[in-house]
Amino acid sequence: MVIAVVIAGCVVLALLAFLVPRLSRHPQNGAQRGLGAGSRAGAKAPGALGRLLSKPFSSSSRALGRSGSAGRRARGRLPF
Repeated sequence: MVIAVVIAGCVVLALLAFLVPRLSRHPQNGAQRGLGAGSRAGAKAPGALGRLLSKPFSSSSRALGRSGSAGRRARGRLPF
């Protein structure tokens, strides 16, 4: 379920970044802020368990950042 939400967020963010690049920064930052809070909460667990619990949130945040930047980059490469 969480994987589907992250994938949907990436698609929506990429489309938003392609259509309105300047206005896509705020939703991207908000989504990454929410995932960062989950990562920090998971990292409070001791030892290897903390790394294991925080990794899905950090990789999801990285995926959202990449999809947003890819949408803006594709918009910048348009010939018109």
